[in-house]
Amino acid sequence: MYVLGKPTAKDLRKYIAQQSQQPFSYEEVGFSLKIEQNDSDYLAQIGDRYNIDRNRVVLGSGLEVFEQSKIALCHWKMFNFDWIDLFSPETPIQAGLTVGIIFSKFGIWSINFCKVVDFIQAEEKGIKKFGFAYGTLTSHGLSGEERFLVEWNQENNIVHYDLFAFSRPNQYLTKIGYWYVRKLQKRFAQSSQQAMILAIE
Repeated sequence: MYVLGKPTAKDLRKYIAQQSQQPFSYEEVGFSLKIEQNDSDYLAQIGDRYNIDRNRVVLGSGLEVFEQSKIALCHWKMFNFDWIDLFSPETPIQAGLTVGIIFSKFGIWSINFCKVVDFIQAEEKGIKKFGFAYGTLTSHGLSGEERFLVEWNQENNIVHYDLFAFSRPNQYLTKIGYWYVRKLQKRFAQSSQQAMILAIE
């Protein structure tokens, strides 16, 4: 969705209410929650239809850092940087709730809507995991899913922040400007990683 002028909170609440009734814009809902680290066989199932992005950074070590990183995810701290707004960061992260991601370029404001798919909270082979995924709705410029995950490897005590996403263009404007969209995706990953590092510090 594109608008002239920064949308007000009232406008955004109206848009959220409308978009929350829309379906996901892709078939593989929940796929990102099933992906394991370096799961090449599983990734091959979608690699011919989507661009796949994976970005991973060390946040620190130990239980305290892991618990802090969980709190940071629950408060959307991975969006705490200056070139994107999230509406609304007070939104509780639970399946079915819709958020809007807002940014501007050349005086035009882009609003893209995503719905929380589900949480992941698990422990396997000494690794504790916590996170969630959201997926694009039909008005989003892209089609796909993104997972935000923190992991604590109790063997080496390291805590990672792991971003995994698969996406492809969903609108004509996105297709013709896809080189720029890919640039924004890379910038988002870097900004999100830095935001999480700062949230832990």
